Parts: sequence; structure tokens; C-alpha cells
Amino acid sequence: MTRKDFRKLIESKIVILDGATGSNLQKRGMESGICPELWMVENADIVCQLQQNFLEAGTDILFAPTFTSNRIKLREYGQEDKVAYYNQELVNISKKAVRMYRKNTGNMRNVYIAGDITMTGEMVAPTGKLPFEELIDVYKEQMEHLIKAGVDLFVIETMMSLQECRAALIAAHEICDLPVMVSLTYQENNRTLYGTDPITAITVLQAMGADGVGINCSTGPDKMHEIIKQMKAVAHVPIMAKPNAGIPKLIDGQTVFPMEAKEFADEMVKLIAEGVGIVGGCCGTTPEHIRWLRDFIGDIKPPKVKAEHFRALTTERKTIPISLDDRFMVVGERINPTGKKALQAALIKGDLTKVAQMATEQANQGADFLDINVGMSGIDEKETMQEAVREVMRVTDLPLSIDTSNPDVMEAVLREYPGRALINSISYEKEKIDRLLPLAKKYGAMFILLPLSDTGLPKSIEEKKEIIHAILSRAYEVGMTKEDIIVDGLVNTVGAYNTAALDAIETIRYCKEDLRIATIVGLSNISFGLPSRQFINSTFLAFAIQSGLTMAIANPSQDLLMNTAFASDLLLAKEDSAKRYIDNVVDVNVEAKEKNKKVDNNTPQLPKSQGEVIYEAVLKGDKKDILLLVKEELSGGRSPEDIIDKSLIPAINEVGRLYECQRYFLPQLIMGAETMKLAIDYLEPMLGSKKNSDGISKGKVVIATVKGDIHDIGKNLVALMLKNYGYDVIDLGKDVATEHIIDTATRESADIIAVSALMTTTMIEMKNVVEKVKEAGLNTKVIIGGAVISNNYAKEIGADGYSPDAGSAVELVKRLLE
Repeated sequence: MTRKDFRKLIESKIVILDGATGSNLQKRGMESGICPELWMVENADIVCQLQQNFLEAGTDILFAPTFTSNRIKLREYGQEDKVAYYNQELVNISKKAVRMYRKNTGNMRNVYIAGDITMTGEMVAPTGKLPFEELIDVYKEQMEHLIKAGVDLFVIETMMSLQECRAALIAAHEICDLPVMVSLTYQENNRTLYGTDPITAITVLQAMGADGVGINCSTGPDKMHEIIKQMKAVAHVPIMAKPNAGIPKLIDGQTVFPMEAKEFADEMVKLIAEGVGIVGGCCGTTPEHIRWLRDFIGDIKPPKVKAEHFRALTTERKTIPISLDDRFMVVGERINPTGKKALQAALIKGDLTKVAQMATEQANQGADFLDINVGMSGIDEKETMQEAVREVMRVTDLPLSIDTSNPDVMEAVLREYPGRALINSISYEKEKIDRLLPLAKKYGAMFILLPLSDTGLPKSIEEKKEIIHAILSRAYEVGMTKEDIIVDGLVNTVGAYNTAALDAIETIRYCKEDLRIATIVGLSNISFGLPSRQFINSTFLAFAIQSGLTMAIANPSQDLLMNTAFASDLLLAKEDSAKRYIDNVVDVNVEAKEKNKKVDNNTPQLPKSQGEVIYEAVLKGDKKDILLLVKEELSGGRSPEDIIDKSLIPAINEVGRLYECQRYFLPQLIMGAETMKLAIDYLEPMLGSKKNSDGISKGKVVIATVKGDIHDIGKNLVALMLKNYGYDVIDLGKDVATEHIIDTATRESADIIAVSALMTTTMIEMKNVVEKVKEAGLNTKVIIGGAVISNNYAKEIGADGYSPDAGSAVELVKRLLE
């Protein structure tokens, strides 16, 4: 199946996927805690019959049951050397199902088999330890075997991390040209576990060439409307929805999905009306659900996929749209060593403190994006650029402009960048355009079109327009659109070219009004070599904004310049410009540093007491410097207890608060907790036998993921947080038998048993834990948590408490033990 074939299929009908694999096979005898691949191969007839039933119900694209057949997942069962075997055998089962379906029904309609891919269960760096390139290799290995087995396309599904989606998509595109659909799972706050919202996910993935993007698992179809609406508003690819049969309930000790087939189909038709063109079912959905879905769809026409692309840059968790008619935007220019001796010296030493400081300051001063340039002698530019980008992403949530003339450096950064970046820049110089345009397309980046050629600067406005059109043509040839491009007005100094401002303004006007393309200028170029440059810069900026300038690369700490931008938007009656003017304009005599003091309730607050550098390091997840800072505080006379009580614990409390109000997400929570753990581990030997400042142990907690469940990200975070707060934590790991949990709690005289589950099929084991605690006569409290768990479920099974996240778990344990 080619990508063109896939698009024709989507345009011809509502495409029906299959339903659940795991929950249906468990009904047919597959037990929790075993290697699912091994069971399916040994019970191939059962799997084949289930897939035939889905085909008879109307499935167009059948998912091969290769969901967890990558070497990292298989390693958990000692089967990592059988990646090729399992992927081949499981695809063979799907192929046999198609053959049997055709033989039994005589229906020779087109049916396609998708190689099914999901997360590895390990967190990718820098949040985790798995290198990004290794993750790509893991996906490539599985995909290569799936291709040999004969799949028609790939589906990357039930993803929680946008960066893992990117890795899988890169892997697929580097080894084949098969269609690829990508689907994520979202929490009740309409974000993934890692904090990605639907708009950011689809913006990044469709720019990288995903053939369809959507949502699966998560919830029932009745709860997906808002996510689908958000995706549809910016999508230029088909949207997929594969929900569960409602929110699971525990009835008579069994996990039951309550949404009947007819209700499910009725709700799915509503999603189709909102723009979904690819439909199916996840946990709890049976062939009957798919049959009703097929009947309800009938002759409904597929939704149209719009041709216009969405103009925006993103991080992993934030999208900033770019509009030709909305407010003026600023790309902060300060992270550039040119003319900055202090920054040059720091970069040579590998010290990125100055880079982080400049990033934070520019974000506070109103920059929308940040340009990063580390080009200078005496350093490894690739390594330094990669480290600088990671550091900036750690301290801000602004999308980045990558400023380098070296294509190898550009690719290294774009490959790892977990969102949609801006390339600064691509000219018509042959070496640059030949190397950089394919990179922009491959990694889904926008780029600044610089109207230069191998002959140098254009000699007239007409030549400049010719170069612009030449670069546009090349970009369109590789599949990019005008929404992917921002034209540089190419500002010369007015001191040398008296028509420099007029030429730039005509370029801006032409791009906006005639071409409908965004524009940018390097603002300070206009005044180079002249006195009192700020007046020339700000006046030119006002003229340029009036002519349609979209953004400028500038220093946001310059009050006159920023005030001029706010005033220009106000006079041009741009939306919300009055509020922005009132909120942001300052007296020109006020120094830029005063603007850094602007905070809101959701901005990390630093205490005024001693030790705020340690507090800030935990807040920002600064694992690299935390031990140095702790040692400096100790040498200055602070006690270990004082550092823990007055710096580390308040900091992790603030991290938890920011997580609660959704300013921070899982990666920041983990990095903050791990930073604190490094400090605690270093200080703990100095505390002797004390567990807190009173010298009393806070309590002992046995923690585990229940039998059959191999997901432990949330459990690990809870364990880490509890340790950081002074509790003795015995972490039994994942897929732990109830008997082992009870035996350990008994032997260790545990105060708390904490159990986690991420799957609806394993959550029922929590009830067994509660019952076994009572049978054993233990005076031990049982608390539960996990993505599929609720407070109602905790009450239903008789648990002593429920926690939705790590921060709440600490408070829950504290409350129960008090």
C-alpha cells in the first residue's frame, strides 16, 4: 500500500479499523502477567478467529497483534532475541485471518494489515535514560521485521510521549515509504501523561509526514469530542478515533466496559460528524461493536481534509500559532556569542549558565520564540548546540529557532528537538538549499527563507523577488507549503543604502498581500554604523508592522522597541492589542531587569531566604549542578538538615503545586524529583540514622505495580517522591504477585502498601491485594493509583485511599499515618 493509495482510501469512505485485542483475548483465556506474544503464537487459532470476526464485522484495516513486539518490551519476559520470530508469526496470523475470511465469505474486498507499534515502557532522555537514537533503532528493528512479514502500513498507537511518536515516525520514514498513522492517549485534562495537548501533537506529527493522526484508548467516544474538535481545527491529515467501550467498572470482581455496541456506534457517528474519518475500537470493544459501527456509518461520506496547513511553532507541550493578521511577534536574539565575550568564554568552558539565564530573561521580557546560535571558534559546534538547546528547553517553554550555517549541526538538533522548530535560515545558495530543504521536510520544521544566492545580495527588489520565488518553487517540490515558510525581508543598513528601509518594507508588503507568506527581519541591521540606533530601529519597526511584518529577530529587553511594537498593534486595531499595551508597556527609563520581576500565580516562586539557588535548581530539574550547589552551601556553614527542610522540601512542594495546576507536566515533575534525589542521596549519610529533623522514621511503604501490569513510570515517581520526603520505601518493581506484596509487608511491618495499575485488565488485582491484607490481619493501609484508577474505584474495593499523582500520594501517606 502506497501513501497515495492510503489517501485515496481515506477520501473514498469512512475507514473502519478493528476493535480490542487484549481484552477480547483475556476473555478467551489469555492470563495476565504472561508474555502476550508467546501466548498468541501458541494459541494462534484463537487469535485468528477473533480477527476473522472483526473482518466479518466490517474492518478495513486489521491491526496485526504486534503491539509490544519490540526488544525492550520482550526483554521483560526474556524474549528479546525473538523480535523477528514474533513479528513474523503474528503477522502470519493476521494474513491467515484475511485468507479465511475471504474463503468463508467469498468477499474479496480490499483489506489491509497494519503493523502495530507502541511505547517501549522506558523514558527517553533527558527525562529518562534511553538515548533517542537507541529508541529509533528499537523501532527500526521491529518495523524492518514487520515489512519483511508483509504489512501494508504502520500504526503507532496508545502513545503518551510525543518524543517517542517522533522516534517511531523517523524510524518508519528512514526505512520505507509505507503509510503511517499515529495515535496518542489523553488524560481527563486533554493532555497526554507527558503534557502534550492535541493541537501540539497533530501540528508536529502531520508536519513530519504522518498520514493520519488521532486518539485511541483513553476513554469512551462520548468523552472525545473536545480533543477531536481541537485536532480538526488545525489538521491537514485524516483524523483517527479508536476509543474504549466507555470507562471500565468493576462488577463481581471483573473489569467491565459498560458501553454497549449500539450506544458506542451512535457516539462514534457524532465523532465522524466532527471530522473523524478513521474509526475503530480499543479496550472493551468486540466484533459486535464494529458491526454496529459499520451499520450506523452506512453511506456517510468521509469528512474532507483541508488543504491549508497550520502555521505554528511548538515545543513538546506548547503551540504558538503564527498569523499574518494577528499580533506582532519577537524572536529573542541574545543567545549568540558574536560580540559577547562573557558568553564566548562560558561556551568554551562548556558552561551553559549564561545561556539558561539569557533564555529565561528573554522569556520574561516577552519573546515569543528564542533564536539559538553558538557559532564560534574553539568549540565543537554540534555538541555545544545540542547541549544549549537541551538547556534552553529545560528552563523555558518557548519554541526555538535553530541558527547555524552547518547542515550537520542543523540535522543533529532537529532530529532531537521534541516539537516543531524554525530553521534560521535557507538561502538560494546551492550547498545550503540542497542540504537544508530535505531536512526541513523530514523533521517537520518551518524555515526562514533568506533571499540570497550564490552571487550574493540581490541588486534590486526585482531580483530579490525572483530569488524568493526560486526558493519557494524548490520548497514546494519537496512537499512543503507556504505556511511552512517565513521570508526574511533582508534588511540592509540605511547608512550605506538609502533605500534599504523602503526595499525591506516592499518585500514585507509583497509577501503578505500578494503571496500570503509570513515575514521576519533582523531588526538591528537597519541602523548598523549609525548613532542612537534605538530610534532608527523602533521607527523602522513601526513602518514594517504597518506594512504587515509578522515578526522580528530582536532583543526583547529594549523597552523602546517593545513599546513601539505594542503601540503599533494597538493603532492597527489588532485583537487584544489594548490589553497587551496596558499590561506590557513600561516607561523607557525603567531598566529591562525590572521586567523580569513580572510573575503570575503559576510561575515558579523563589523564596527570599538562604539557599534559593538550591531551591531553583530543583524547580528547574538542574541535575548537572545540584551537587555543586549543595557542597557550596555546606561549605558556607549550612547543615544538611537545614538544606533539606528549607530548600529541598519547599522546592519539591512547589514542583508538585505547579504540576497540580498543570504548569508543569510529567517530565518536569520527574526531573525535579530526580534532582532532589541526587541532593538527598548526597546529604543522607550526614544525617546519621535520622529520617527527619525529629530523628523519627516517618513510616515504611511497600510499593509495587500489580501482577500482570508492566507499566511502572507512575509507580517509580511515587517511590522517588516518598523517599525524598523521608519514608522508607521498599520498591518491589512491576508485575508483582499479590502474595509477594503481602509477604513483604508482613516481614517488614509496613505501614502502607501502595499499588499501581495502568491497564483496565490488571486493575482488578488491586481488590485481591486489599482482601489479602484483611485475611492476613495486617494493620497496614492500602493505597492505589494509576491512569485507569479513580477514587470511586478505591472506595468500591475497600482501599484506604486513592492518589491521582505522586504529589498527592505523599500527602495521602502523611495523612493516613497521622
